[in-house]
Amino acid sequence: MPLIIPKELPAYQTLSEENIFVMHRERANSQMIRPLRILVFNLMPTKITTETQIARLLANGPLQVQLTLLKTATHDAAHVSETHMQEFYRTFEDIKNDRFDGMIITGAPVETIEFEEVDYWDELCQVMEWSKSHVYSTFHVCWGAQAALYYHFGVRKHTLPKKMFGIFLHKVVKKGNPLVRGFDDEFFAPHSRHTEVMEEDILNCPALRVLARSETAGPYLLSTENGRQIFVMGHPEYDKYTLDSEYKRDLSKGLDIEMPVNYYKENDPGNKPIFRWRSHAFLLYHNWMNYYVYQDTPYNLEELEAIR
Repeated sequence: MPLIIPKELPAYQTLSEENIFVMHRERANSQMIRPLRILVFNLMPTKITTETQIARLLANGPLQVQLTLLKTATHDAAHVSETHMQEFYRTFEDIKNDRFDGMIITGAPVETIEFEEVDYWDELCQVMEWSKSHVYSTFHVCWGAQAALYYHFGVRKHTLPKKMFGIFLHKVVKKGNPLVRGFDDEFFAPHSRHTEVMEEDILNCPALRVLARSETAGPYLLSTENGRQIFVMGHPEYDKYTLDSEYKRDLSKGLDIEMPVNYYKENDPGNKPIFRWRSHAFLLYHNWMNYYVYQDTPYNLEELEAIR
């Protein structure tokens, strides 16, 4: 899918050099089709890295995808320039009257804080409530998924005895679901989190379906029956060296961090990581875009029906 982003966004140059199909707005406006409108609520501190990772997964298909980046108004980003945020990000006030085919709510490094104590929690709740009437399908990632499960369904998170950190084997448990179409029976995916949701709590919620899970990492991919709310408990968007950077960062801070499992060749951090989750990450995002965004969203977004 050609991804429509400003030529000045750092991700544009990075993805162009990778031969990933990105398109600037002037070229997109010359084509007589409606782009899919995707909103990304980026809560990660590494804004540019996350922008690029998500853009990479949304690009390289036959459809135009117009990306809009959303920031919190109640919390300032500390690891990126204010110029970048002003130029490329919008606030909820800017977009609250708009409608979108899809939205991605990212993870955030606030897992050990109670939801209500996160300084932008009220703003996030406002966006999640708004998404039910202004977004066709919302894709929640890691802490964003835990926050949405809590807000929409009352599913609580629980603190883990140690960080779930590494590349874990998962099994598809609902093979007929469009989100896992084309998946192998078993696949790998990254996790980097201090909290979890209990599978029994999910199974006790009639609105939710577990589509894939791990014996070690627990439920991984969840969805409502109609696919308008999707929850991914890991980080499929991570690139090859993201966990490596997190591991070395925590080591340099003197934190008690174990080596990410199933990640480095021969489990030796002196070796390069093994990139074994990329194909299923692309497939997951493209299945979402195809089956729950492109095929189901009304052409006229004003006709979008609210989630009841």
